[in-house]
Amino acid sequence: MGEGTSITELANVAVPVSDQERALGFYVGTLGFEVRIDAEFGEGQRWIEVAPAGATTTIAIPPNGGVPTGVDTGIRLRTDNAANDHAALSAAGVDVDAEILQWPGVPPMFSLRDPDGNTLYIVERMA
Repeated sequence: MGEGTSITELANVAVPVSDQERALGFYVGTLGFEVRIDAEFGEGQRWIEVAPAGATTTIAIPPNGGVPTGVDTGIRLRTDNAANDHAALSAAGVDVDAEILQWPGVPPMFSLRDPDGNTLYIVERMA
């Protein structure tokens, strides 16, 4: 058995988008994330990372490069109140599930889709 690696954290996860500006408007303007990185990435391209305030892991919004959109990202975003977030996002016109999923022993949660149809999940923090 080896000594392993020196990996210390999860840096970011990338979400495929067809339009970086539209995605930036959604993640920052609608979800309230902050821009952590917005830098030139090759000739005429941008590398963008966003995250909720205080989060260490970011969501990267890279140049598309022909990657299909409309995927289940597997990203779970933590909230203190799923019902409030569901109502606010629904009122803002975001494509959210019709109802919050609630099962015994499982935190309340729902999914939403960004403008490219990528699915993310909002999961309430368990006490």
